[in-house]
Amino acid sequence: MKEQPTAVTFQGAPLTLLGEAPQVGDAAPDATLLDTDLNEVPLSRYAGQVRILASVPSLDTGVCDAETRRFNEEAGKLAGDVQVLTVSMDLPFAQGRWCGAAGVERVTTLSDHRDAAFGTAYGVLIKELRLLARAVFVVDRDETIRYKQLVAEMTDEPDYDEVLAAVRDLV
Repeated sequence: MKEQPTAVTFQGAPLTLLGEAPQVGDAAPDATLLDTDLNEVPLSRYAGQVRILASVPSLDTGVCDAETRRFNEEAGKLAGDVQVLTVSMDLPFAQGRWCGAAGVERVTTLSDHRDAAFGTAYGVLIKELRLLARAVFVVDRDETIRYKQLVAEMTDEPDYDEVLAAVRDLV
């Protein structure tokens, strides 16, 4: 499996990412994840819709919590066919608990804990931690990646303005 050493850092310490990272213009890889009811959800289910794919290390951390809440807030301002999906290695039960406690209703959380299929397909699986790196991909209706942001320092939030501008260009 391809390794990307020092691709991201956690509090300044370098980490290695596993998998082949798709680039802008590439076809969006499909991956099967689990929803909060343990149902398998292939990303291809959202074909024909613009989507924001946000990978986060864990919803139970301050930065991931803030990021997912922000995307939940922004989702209400976007066109109806834009889907916001947050993917983490958290167990589906933990994701469901977190969404209920946080009042997040416009973001769909999906778990990659079983196979790390998303992590390896999108090149965001952290070798040392078996968590996902913080990244955002915007996928168009034709299943093409139109925007990619790999957040270099895990404790930083993504550039929301850039992500939202990329989405608005597609709707």
